Amino acid sequence: MIRDTSSQDSVITASQWQKHKRLGLWGAGTAVFIVAAVVMLTAWRSSSQSVNMSRLRIAAVSHGTLVRDASVNGKIIAAISPTLFSSAIGTVTLKVKAGDTVKKGDVLAELESPDITEALKREQSSYEQLEDEVARQKILANKQKLLAQRDADQAEIERISAERAYQRIENAGVIGVVSKNDFLKAQDALKSAEIRSKHAAAAAGLENEDVQLELKSKVSQLDRQKIALGYAQRRVDALQLRAPVDGFIGTLSVSNRTVVAANVPLMTLVDLSQLEVEVEIPETYVADLGLGMNAEISIGDSKVMGKLSSMSPEVANNQVLARIRFDGAQPTGLRQSQRVTARLLIEEKPNVMLVQRGPFLEQLGGRAVYVVNNGIAEKRSIKIGATSVTSVQILEGLKDGDQVVIAGSDAFENANRVSINN
Repeated sequence: MIRDTSSQDSVITASQWQKHKRLGLWGAGTAVFIVAAVVMLTAWRSSSQSVNMSRLRIAAVSHGTLVRDASVNGKIIAAISPTLFSSAIGTVTLKVKAGDTVKKGDVLAELESPDITEALKREQSSYEQLEDEVARQKILANKQKLLAQRDADQAEIERISAERAYQRIENAGVIGVVSKNDFLKAQDALKSAEIRSKHAAAAAGLENEDVQLELKSKVSQLDRQKIALGYAQRRVDALQLRAPVDGFIGTLSVSNRTVVAANVPLMTLVDLSQLEVEVEIPETYVADLGLGMNAEISIGDSKVMGKLSSMSPEVANNQVLARIRFDGAQPTGLRQSQRVTARLLIEEKPNVMLVQRGPFLEQLGGRAVYVVNNGIAEKRSIKIGATSVTSVQILEGLKDGDQVVIAGSDAFENANRVSINN
């Protein structure tokens, strides 16, 4: 039989000092517990309601760099996507189908327009007629020049003959062979011949100027007709619609052998070698944006950089259409109308007080937040600065390390103090 250890145990009586020590520790612990309970009870009573922590999202205030940006949706479009229109009323004959690949200069469609074709024939006929008239005028000009020159030469010959006759009579009169009357007649005949010769030379010069002016007028008419002929020829050439760029046929707006009016869209040509991103920017961001601004484009799991290349001058449905051009090499595998997202990088603010962005910004209007301390969310007025997609700049009202309710504060019902339980 095994005996117990009772014979080995002995009772030790605690000293008076130890009793007081235990009593003091127990009293201090009780006091701390009571104070904490009172504090918690006071905080609980001062709060108007209680919300479970699982319904909230809390973020700490810290310093960092705020990248002010704007996140927008967009799609891939062709930078060059011309639409071909009919140049006149006529019957269209399509030479391609939707999806066909074409090269620059290929004939895509033909228009049959009898009026334009007949107009070209009329202009061609008028041009040929004026060409004949100009050639005939050149012949007439040369003929009139010859006649005028002949009259001038004949008058010069008569002048020379009269001068010789005058000299003979003058010489004879000196020695008394001819009478004074004959001498005067010879003198008058010489003067008359000189006048006729002078006038004939002047008339020949005027005749030359006249025929030159007439010829110039005919040549001007021919030049004008040449311009009209060129215009008519261009209208006929425009009846053949040619591809302005390499690409493929996107859409056909009309059927084959359809009668169309002038300036009706016939088809769209898409050049996939040059793609851009068309984005819809909210109107509130437009004042801060400028051409050449950097943008980060998210295409699936990859990100590429681009630059804002153009912006629409009008606002539609509170949004402005803009285009982003890829910065550097264009990514491969892109498709027309592929959906993408873009982040427009407006500016950077280094070393500023930040807090993560959340629904609180819209719920409280950016004028207040709920700061959590010892299980109590207390409403506090703040002043915010710039905002980005992920962060909000805090100007006043918070300090580093403050725990801010960024989501779920709608359950607080705008109370000043709310108790948070686990």
